[in-house]
Amino acid sequence: MVRIGFRVPSLRKRLSARTSLRRAVRHRLGLKAPRGWGWLTNPRKAACNRIYSRTTRGCLVVLAMATAAGLSGLGLLLAAGGGL
Repeated sequence: MVRIGFRVPSLRKRLSARTSLRRAVRHRLGLKAPRGWGWLTNPRKAACNRIYSRTTRGCLVVLAMATAAGLSGLGLLLAAGGGL
């Protein structure tokens, strides 16, 4: 199943990922592979994650894009009747 669209943030999942027992053990023992080596450790999961990250966007990306464009671009959007 391929998801397309915006990612919905989950505080519970974010917290559980950072405080898992497995993560703590791997970090203490130094059993971490370098970034980008997911293809070596688990190729199927790496492929799924790559597709997911390319077909979805974070919900805060829209705000970051508006900030990068500057408030003038946002003002033009509102003046044209685009609304948010």
